[in-house]
This record gives sequence, structure tokens and C-alpha cells, in this order.
Amino acid sequence: MPSGGKEYRMEWTMAPAAMAAAAEKVITGLIRSGHEAYWVGGCIRDELLGRPVHDMDITTSAHPDEVTALFPRVIPTGIAHGTVTVLEDGQGFEVTTYRTESGYADHRRPEQVSFVTDVTEDLRRRDFTINAICCGPDGLLVDPFGGERDLELGRIRCVGDARERFEEDALRMLRCLRFAAVLDFAIAKNTWRGLLRQRDLLAHIAAERVRAELERIVEGPHPVRGLGLLSRSGLLPRGKAPFPWTGSTLAAAAAGVSGIGELQSAHLRWALLLHALGTPAEEADGLLRAWTFPGATRSAVAGVLRVREAWTALLEVPPGEPGGTEALRRRWIAAVLRHGTEAAAGWLTVLAALPAAERDAAAPDAPPLRVAAQSWTAEMPLSTLAQLAVSGGELAQALQRRPGPWVGAILSGLLHAAACGDIRNDNQSLLQEAKRMIEHEQL
Repeated sequence: MPSGGKEYRMEWTMAPAAMAAAAEKVITGLIRSGHEAYWVGGCIRDELLGRPVHDMDITTSAHPDEVTALFPRVIPTGIAHGTVTVLEDGQGFEVTTYRTESGYADHRRPEQVSFVTDVTEDLRRRDFTINAICCGPDGLLVDPFGGERDLELGRIRCVGDARERFEEDALRMLRCLRFAAVLDFAIAKNTWRGLLRQRDLLAHIAAERVRAELERIVEGPHPVRGLGLLSRSGLLPRGKAPFPWTGSTLAAAAAGVSGIGELQSAHLRWALLLHALGTPAEEADGLLRAWTFPGATRSAVAGVLRVREAWTALLEVPPGEPGGTEALRRRWIAAVLRHGTEAAAGWLTVLAALPAAERDAAAPDAPPLRVAAQSWTAEMPLSTLAQLAVSGGELAQALQRRPGPWVGAILSGLLHAAACGDIRNDNQSLLQEAKRMIEHEQL
């Protein structure tokens, strides 16, 4: 019997019933064939915490070829490292042979993997105690490093020496911060010290791996805590991707995004963070590209920041400018047409999440203006050229002019006029207005 065994009735209340039943079939099949097999890692951690279980990994004494021989449908997903994926009842389970690892030349992946027969040795290679727990169908919890106790204490602690764990795989440092943020746990003192001593090793980790961990932090349930840990750790400036902000800047940003957790949209959280870091819209796309964010995210975030800059210009309009509120409405509608309704709505949502002191310092009347801008957007009868009841070809034909840049200028003017409610969005009204614009040379 492995050391650290403890009676625990694992009923899988947090895992989908079909998944748990299929996983038990796999484990039972391995045990009946004379092998050891346990559920391991994240599924145990999340079940003990009462968090949803999304996947159920299995560790076993059986070698990959033995696992493959036992089940009809097996995919050799990581067979060189002892991992295969067993397909059972429409579910997929990673089944990994007990192993030890050595020779982490790139501070990320082991050069040598050796299969072992003791599950405790397999658990010893794992990153944190809360992930080094396993359990079999007999209800016996195998926890040789005190992971269950750390779950009770709300603590992230490395298995063994923290400096060695982080030297083996430098990405573990960001995983440490991610688990602390997502679970709202403290980090053990020795683990934190080990992280600070090894943080320069983050330079070995690919930018896309770093970005994936950052997404889990920023888009998780406790982003402010995660940003605070990132600031205090000093990790990000040591990575491969450009990081044009100082530690104090990141600390100030973390203090200025207290409302980030209220934003349900991931790209709005990133827009708020970049806003708090003082990033211009023209720089945002390049930075996000360097951090390997997908194009859709880059475009959405940059769009929100462009509306932010239009909003800033809007607030700089002198109070006594002719037209008053109507002039502001028209300027806002122009910004919506230029950058899109989604980006405009996104900025107003971000604006609402900013600290009140920042909003008031920028413009004392920002809250009522934000509400007015929402109404102005909702009242717009159209917002894109595609919705305009006249085409460029119709303009050229009706005005008997050769197509050219003037067409785009006329269409933009018609769109703004129709969006503001100055003219109806019907073909004849728009053509008449276009003729008037040509006659008065409003191009």
C-alpha cells in the first residue's frame, strides 16, 4: 500500500456522471488486469475543493503498450513520455505510466523519462502538493506530500524543494501565481522565495505558454489578486515577449482595475488592463501580437481603446461650444460609426468599471454622459454602410459622375446624417441629400 493513504469517500459530486462512470471503467479494467491505477491531479484537487471537474487523468503502473493492449480505442498522444488517451463511452482519458523525470535542459521539458513501479515516486515529480494527490476506486486517498492539508489551509506549496521544481520547469512559476489567483490561495514562504530566486528562468519559456497562463489569471475569478502577484513577483519583464511597463506601472495598474472582475468579456478585461497601463490604441495590437494573442482578440481590444481615445477627445470639447449636448451626440455617433457599435459599447462598459476617482478626475460629468452615450447609440437607426439604402453604384449613376474617392466621402456623410436622424434611410431621400451635398461641395 502506498504511503500517505487516507480513507476518503470519493463520490465525484463535481464531475459529470457520464465522465466519472467511464473513467471508473478504465481504472477497473487496469486493476482487473493486475495493474495499479488511480485518478490523479487536478480532478482530485477540484473535487476536494467543490469545484467543477472538467477532465479526469489517470496514473497507472501499466506501461503504454499494456494500456494499449487492454482497450480497443487508444490514441498515442504522448507515448514517449508514457501517456496515451483511452477512449471509453465517448469520453477521453489521459492514462500515464508512473514515471520519474530528469535532465530539464530547456527548463521546460524533461530529456529523460523512466518508468517506475511506485505511485509515490510518480507523485514526487509533480509541481505542487495540491496536484500530487491520487485516489483509487476503493476510496483510499494517496497524499504523501500533504496536499489535502494545503487545500484546507488555502496554500500553494511546491513538492520538495521549490528552487528545483522551478528550475526543472520555469513555467511552474506562472502556474504558481495562477493557482494562487484562481483559487484565492496564499503562496508558502519557501515556494515564494524559490520563485523569486529562479524568476530569470522565465526567459526560456515560449511567449504562447506565458500568454496562456496570463489568460487564466486575467480572465479568472480573482484577476486583481493575480495582477498583484504578477507585479510583486517581477516575472513578466523577464519573459521573451516585450514588456514596456515598469514594476511600479504594473502595480499602479493592478490598483486601478479593481472593477476588472465585474467584466464578463475577456477582451474587455484586457482592454481595461491596457487602459490602466496607459497603452495607446496604436501600440495595443503590436503588443498583443507579440504576446501571441489571436487576431480576433487583438482587433477587439484595439477597437475598444480607439473608442477610448475618441471619448477622451469628446470630453475635451469646451462646455460653451455651440450646440451643447447635440454637438456631443453627433461627435459620439461619428465615433460609433468609425469604430463600430461593439467597440463603442465595450468602451462604455469598461468606463463603468473604472474607479470612480479616475472617472471624476478625468471628467466630473462622465457618468451621466456615459448613460447618455448608451442612449444615443441605442437610438441610432443604422450603424454601417451595409445598412444604408443606397449603394456607391447608384450614387454614380444618379449623379452622372465617374466613380472615385468622392463616392466614399458622400456615403460616409449620408451614413452620419441618417444615423443622427437628419434624413430618412430610404433611397430617394439619400439620393436627394447626395445631390445637395455635391451642389454645396460638401465632400
